[in-house]
Amino acid sequence: MRLGIDASNIRGGGGLTHLRQMLAAADPPAHGFEQVVVWAPQSTLEQLKNQPWLLKRHDRALESHYLLRAWWQSTRLGVLARHEGCDLLFVPGGPFATEFRPVVTMSRNLLPFEWRELRRYGCSSTTLRLLLLRGSLTRSFRRASGTIFLTRYAQQAVRAVAGTLPAASRIVPHGVDARFFQPEHAREVRPVGSLADPLRIIYVSIIDLYKHQWHVATAVARLRSEGHPVSLTLIGPAYRPAMRRLRATLTRLDPHGEFLRYAGPVSYAELPAYYAGADVCVFASSCENMPNILLEGMAAALPIASSNRSAMPEVLDSAGVYFDPEDANSIADALRELVSSPQLRLRQGRAAEERARLFSWTRCARDTFDFLASVAAGRNTTTLPISA
Repeated sequence: MRLGIDASNIRGGGGLTHLRQMLAAADPPAHGFEQVVVWAPQSTLEQLKNQPWLLKRHDRALESHYLLRAWWQSTRLGVLARHEGCDLLFVPGGPFATEFRPVVTMSRNLLPFEWRELRRYGCSSTTLRLLLLRGSLTRSFRRASGTIFLTRYAQQAVRAVAGTLPAASRIVPHGVDARFFQPEHAREVRPVGSLADPLRIIYVSIIDLYKHQWHVATAVARLRSEGHPVSLTLIGPAYRPAMRRLRATLTRLDPHGEFLRYAGPVSYAELPAYYAGADVCVFASSCENMPNILLEGMAAALPIASSNRSAMPEVLDSAGVYFDPEDANSIADALRELVSSPQLRLRQGRAAEERARLFSWTRCARDTFDFLASVAAGRNTTTLPISA
């Protein structure tokens, strides 16, 4: 069999990480695919490891505006896939418009399906864009021959909006890059610390309305006022309206930047060093399909204070201390529990790392290609939980 992959809309972020890591760990011939053909922008193709079974295909339309890429997908992709002799088309980016069948798609963006989260954006172009995306994704999921979900929570949230999907589905979580795991000798737990050398709390994520960085900053400031020697470093790009709210909070709570710091965006290659230099990881998002950043903190053997919403309890399980991400008091309680006890931080960090090892790219690649082969062969498939 031959597999086609439409990566025309994959240019960076988690989509590119998934495609690159999944293909690097894959063994398609073991699942009956002697060839895998990938259509993508040149910058994406350059990120994919050369493999004897991998064919990289480029088209000038894929370097153009979204509308031209959509035209290419609806009019050209099916022709090209048939020319390559593809038996199945995989669209990991989500929406598709091609007439080629069979198609397997993937649920990557949960925000369009969470009305509570959508309302945070009010009457805005962002809300309109997300609603249009919800319609496009829903149509794609209903027309697909198979759908891959990253978590059981995401599967249930999508089905609550889109209804029962007619095709087979499989839960296939992403993996975590091995570079985030720390050497055994580097995993030490510092004591309570001092104001001159505080315990370092890290929060890596885009500054956005559903990430609640301002509540985390308020919680950390509360701990400082109680005498707990802690500091907070926020890392990530920013959505402008959310950044304005965060800036106002940081200025009010710590005008001189003594213990609250926004470091801005950091390259993916630099992130492991930031995790290695932290003592506690906090993750306060209220909407996640697959919280990759949470996985990275877990792999670094950091004790985790996590949001109790969305897919976080499914991924972290019992290896964390949970809080309400919209309640600064709840966040402060969770952080206080961790910073006050080196023994708890050690236990939770080890538990988080052990849990993170369940999420490997090798397993992701194996389960993905197993599902793709099942759909190509017309076999029934089953949904597997993360802990399987």
